[in-house]
Amino acid sequence: MAKSSGRNRYLRRGGSRGPGTSRSAPQNTAQMAEAQALLQKAQEQLAAETVEGSSGGGAVVITMNGEQKITNVHINPEVIDPEDSAMLEDLILAAIRDASDRVAQLQSQSLGSLTAGFNIPGLGD
Repeated sequence: MAKSSGRNRYLRRGGSRGPGTSRSAPQNTAQMAEAQALLQKAQEQLAAETVEGSSGGGAVVITMNGEQKITNVHINPEVIDPEDSAMLEDLILAAIRDASDRVAQLQSQSLGSLTAGFNIPGLGD
């Protein structure tokens, strides 16, 4: 077995900064600030957007904003059956899932171009 010199051969000292690091720090900082401003604006616009998810042919309608917060619930009185509350529960869950899927699509469309090239889970999929 070879004796170690005590220096980590994987650490670079001075010289090359590696691929893709040729920009100066001020340029990177300015670009990051610009990207953050664009992302903040897109998030504000998303918060103002609303989508509707429904189930049971519109018997249950959930309104959700771009931050995935439920802002309204509408239940058609005809589907309220005290003897079958499980059906109503299923309809509500299905409408929430539908609204969540629609918000995810909206987020992907809105933020996808901003997050292209970044590996951010849940965004730009």
